[in-house]
Amino acid sequence: MVSDSARAIENLIYRYAELIDAGDFSGVAGLFAHGCIKPGADSSAEAEVRGEAAVLEMYRGSTRLYPDGTPRTRHLTTNAIIEVDSAGDRASARTSYTVLQQTDILPLQPIISGRYHDTFQIIEGDWWFKERIMLIDLVGNLKEHLLYELP
Repeated sequence: MVSDSARAIENLIYRYAELIDAGDFSGVAGLFAHGCIKPGADSSAEAEVRGEAAVLEMYRGSTRLYPDGTPRTRHLTTNAIIEVDSAGDRASARTSYTVLQQTDILPLQPIISGRYHDTFQIIEGDWWFKERIMLIDLVGNLKEHLLYELP
């Protein structure tokens, strides 16, 4: 049923946010065991991060964790538009995200906002990310969040 699939996909999108805010990079990486993350719609194949091990390495190498084991963030994912294909085994979604952060140095504030363009596939009865394209629209203070500077 399409509505059941749409709900399962929506939950997958929210699960990503829950895991990353918990600092569970292994859990985040597991969501991409059959998929990839791209840093932009026009990104090259070399920029693509494919599979669980590569996604785990990406998050460990890019996201600052604090003594409580979290990045001290809250990923808000909204405006979900989910479209399931007629065969019911592939889907796409467009969502907006805003990341809030608070640390000992940084008062609570939005630090980045943009859009996710996702595709999904069913493998052995479960929905999985096939591809996540991360699009950045607005950038604030990322110094307490990322271990590198955005270009």
